[in-house]
Amino acid sequence: MPGKNIHVLPAGDQGWAVAVEGTDGATTHYPSQEEAIAAGTEKAKQDKVELLIHGRDGQ
Repeated sequence: MPGKNIHVLPAGDQGWAVAVEGTDGATTHYPSQEEAIAAGTEKAKQDKVELLIHGRDGQ
């Protein structure tokens, strides 16, 4: 079974979120996009999946 990709998404008042595809509530929040990208990069490397970085508009 292939791994589930990691997404860095805007999270409104909570800053930025690192979320695993297909999971409910399995997100971690960070105050800045840079911190979220750093954490997401490590997680994606460990899981051997892709990191998808979204902009402020969620795209």
